[in-house]
Amino acid sequence: MQQSTPPPPSTYQENETRETKRTTKTQIKSIATATWDFITWTPPSCRYDPDNPRVLTLPLNLLFGAACTFTVANLYYSHPLLDLLAQEFNVSQERAAIIPTAAQAGYAGGILFLCPMGDLVRRRPFVLSLMLFTATVSLGVCITKRYEVFVAVTFLMSVTTVTPQIMLPLVGDLAKPNRRATALSIVVSGLLLGLLIARLLSGIIAAYTSSWRNVYWMSLALQYAILALLWLWMPDYPATNSDLTYPDILWTMARLAVTEPVLVQSCLMQFFFSATFTSFWTTLTFLLSGDPYNYSTIIIGLFALAGLGPMIFGPPFARVFIDRFHTHLSVLVGAVLNMVGIAVGTFVGTRSVAGPIVQALLFDFGLQVTQIANRAAIYGAVPKASSRVNTVYMLAAFAGQLMGTAVGNRLYARGGWVLSGSCNLGFTAAAIVLLALRGPYESEKRWIGWRGGIGVRRVKKPSCQEEQNERGELVEDDREKIKQESS
Repeated sequence: MQQSTPPPPSTYQENETRETKRTTKTQIKSIATATWDFITWTPPSCRYDPDNPRVLTLPLNLLFGAACTFTVANLYYSHPLLDLLAQEFNVSQERAAIIPTAAQAGYAGGILFLCPMGDLVRRRPFVLSLMLFTATVSLGVCITKRYEVFVAVTFLMSVTTVTPQIMLPLVGDLAKPNRRATALSIVVSGLLLGLLIARLLSGIIAAYTSSWRNVYWMSLALQYAILALLWLWMPDYPATNSDLTYPDILWTMARLAVTEPVLVQSCLMQFFFSATFTSFWTTLTFLLSGDPYNYSTIIIGLFALAGLGPMIFGPPFARVFIDRFHTHLSVLVGAVLNMVGIAVGTFVGTRSVAGPIVQALLFDFGLQVTQIANRAAIYGAVPKASSRVNTVYMLAAFAGQLMGTAVGNRLYARGGWVLSGSCNLGFTAAAIVLLALRGPYESEKRWIGWRGGIGVRRVKKPSCQEEQNERGELVEDDREKIKQESS
């Protein structure tokens, strides 16, 4: 009887390799499924109850602010480290400067393509998924030894570092109209703190520890800590536009940018306000590093502490002023503070350092006031499209920042500090003119006019939840469906 020839050893190895690959894929799929199930599972205390929806409490508001702080900080950790990164990866300082550029480009892409989805999906699992991805991907910048990988990971991490821009519309939806500005100011203060604390912690850790990589290990730990806190306490809410698709969301976002007078007015004003912001902070470095000051980079960096003023006094001011009066008056007050600060800094700054100090204090505070008031206005104008209007608003601000940097640098090169500052005065005046085109009580669908009077007191409006109940959008069938989805 003829015996069959056994397969050659190479066949056994190939079969074993295929089986190993198949097992590995199954394990990866199981881990991914388990992770997704865990992230999307909602603790009973956080589940949505249409009969008794969770309100925005102060602890929850502070948690959102802390989450914004340590999330947006990812964009700025590299700024004080550029020299060290250039040495580590053996590249020029010019190539090292691509790192923060990649971070800003990724952030802009995330704002454009991810933030509008806040109007399409449930925001709790959406935010948690983005934070998990950001925290996990940041491991790459902790361990990589290649410059190209560091840049690529920074870009990917920045794309999903947009959770603050998803939380801000959520806070605007959850807060009562007479407390919306206060709630928003706490989150915006968290954003400012993230910008300051990132540069401060990054410089200190890099200087007093064994490696600059410890900065990113710290960031990794903070990201997972915030993720755990949000998983435990962030309430779940149903999607506001479950009948729309992603292309619909992008199309309606473009339509809102040209059909909503309140949104267009706020965006145009913020365009000019943002231009003055980047123009000032860019050219301030040139002023302080040259004659007659010749300050070091450390002393110049201390001017960023001016942001502590708005961060501390912003929420109380929003509580006693912005929430009580119409947003028009608040924007006007912020614009006047901007103009006074710019005027003092422009015409005193070449002779005394007191000029830039006064400008930094008044300017940062005034800019925060205008930003909070504008956000409160746009979230109230289109309640069910808050994520989309926030995206349009942020894109306008981003465009203004780009213009301010370009124009400020060019004018400073041609005519110095006074010429660039005078241009900033013109930008602020343009924003005030735009504010004056529409009155505080003009119809939301009219572009120009002062119909309805010039009163400055805020007219009480129902909250978004009350509006939904009045319109009959949460009928009994929908409530049962929401309960089933939550469980």
